[in-house]
Amino acid sequence: MTHSATTSGLLFSGSDWDFRTLARAYDAIEAIAVEELHLDTYPVQMEVISSEQMLDAYSSVGMPLMYRHWSFGKHFLYENLLYRKGGRGLAYELVINSNPCIVYLMEENTMALQALVTAHAALGHNHFFKNNHLFRQWTDAGAILSYLDFAKGYIARCEERHGLAAVESILDAAHALMEQGVFRYHRPPKLSQEKQTRSALERLEHEERSYNDLWRTLPTSKEDKSEDKIAERKESLNLPEENLLYFLEKNSLVLEPWQREILRIVRVIAQYFYPQRQTQVMNEGCATFVHYTLMTTLFDRGMIGEGSMLEILKNHSNVIFQPAFDDPRFSGINPYALGLDMMQDIQRIATKPTAEDRDWFPAIAGSGNWRETLLEAWIDHRDESFIRQYLSPTLIRKWRLFVLADMAEETHYEVASIHNERGYEKIRSSLADRYDIGATRPNIQVVDVDLLGDRRLRLQHKVKDGIMLEEAGRDATLRHIRRLWGYDVSMEGVDAQTGARLYETSADRAGG
Repeated sequence: MTHSATTSGLLFSGSDWDFRTLARAYDAIEAIAVEELHLDTYPVQMEVISSEQMLDAYSSVGMPLMYRHWSFGKHFLYENLLYRKGGRGLAYELVINSNPCIVYLMEENTMALQALVTAHAALGHNHFFKNNHLFRQWTDAGAILSYLDFAKGYIARCEERHGLAAVESILDAAHALMEQGVFRYHRPPKLSQEKQTRSALERLEHEERSYNDLWRTLPTSKEDKSEDKIAERKESLNLPEENLLYFLEKNSLVLEPWQREILRIVRVIAQYFYPQRQTQVMNEGCATFVHYTLMTTLFDRGMIGEGSMLEILKNHSNVIFQPAFDDPRFSGINPYALGLDMMQDIQRIATKPTAEDRDWFPAIAGSGNWRETLLEAWIDHRDESFIRQYLSPTLIRKWRLFVLADMAEETHYEVASIHNERGYEKIRSSLADRYDIGATRPNIQVVDVDLLGDRRLRLQHKVKDGIMLEEAGRDATLRHIRRLWGYDVSMEGVDAQTGARLYETSADRAGG
């Protein structure tokens, strides 16, 4: 920061920065965020890290305090190779949903880029984390850092006591089930606070002292297959159960206390990331809308120079770039681009509506209350519901969206809906469905087990639209489940609509 920048009213000039410049820029950005956008955020803790530390952080699922596991190292080497060869850039920042909200900035960033990512992460993501109902319901921002610290230390102690191979075996199996290790339809307990963590350690120490392996020698009894008995044991085990990790943690007869706690650690971390998978368009769209609005406001007020603004716009354009479907770089819809377009479209509808907008959005068209509309949307919605409610015909035409009908028995696709009066509703509904993770993730549940009989764990996969699981991955995952359960595991695939049996597979003593 030079003296001339201060006297000219600019927050900074040139690419160099120091911590005083960062602080001054943050204060100016935060003031506009609160006054103009009415954002409500957690306190912010900003950390500056190297490119290697950034690689290390997002190689371990974006959590710098994560425990050790070989998969994180593998991911680090892969990302590092791409980065060194110029095949992939690094994230400019990393933000953690915690209280205080921790934002990691790359030390290699220029000052203009530091200002941009500060607005994006420290204000945009921060506001969304604090206010969106999914994050408020499913995560505890005040507890995650202490819980990660506990988890890292606990797994390290397990490695010392039980050996690296034993711990790695449990982690491998637990990681294979992370997608099926979350509660989707009812709220789980909050993350442990520090006192609860200490209580958990005391409980584990007691269980390990009193753990008795003699039950393994007990013979199984003859299985009672009467309908009343089956219904009674299902009720006693709260079946069906969607969260496989939770069921195994609570009911496996072969896991020792330390192994159960590792399953719980992986399950809690999987649950922590569950809202992020449902809100990527909204979360990134919110952060991108916030950084663009704040940066342009600073420029309009003469606080950012033209050279810095050009750099900011270049980086902004890179973030929201949407390759065409026939572009080799195309990998789907860019959530930054779709989210920003929808939020700017809401701003347009509220301030400069067309007759079509008034028909489609009578509650907000011409109201001028775009801030209130966005703030409410950021609180109340996830991607699926946000798209279903706010995607406009104007954006459908801009994005040239249409619906393809793909029938397995047909040799050609059929264009079922296009961007016209009859197709808008169908296109919007079809796109929203793609962001409903309840519909796009496999629906696999524990449906029965006789703990006093053969102890076979019975799973059911409800097959939607004829989409099967890939066999090699399915069977490998079943072997991981058998590793944690200790007895035979079978899975039946049934049609979600008709209930007809489509397949059955198993992992038994011979195959697992």
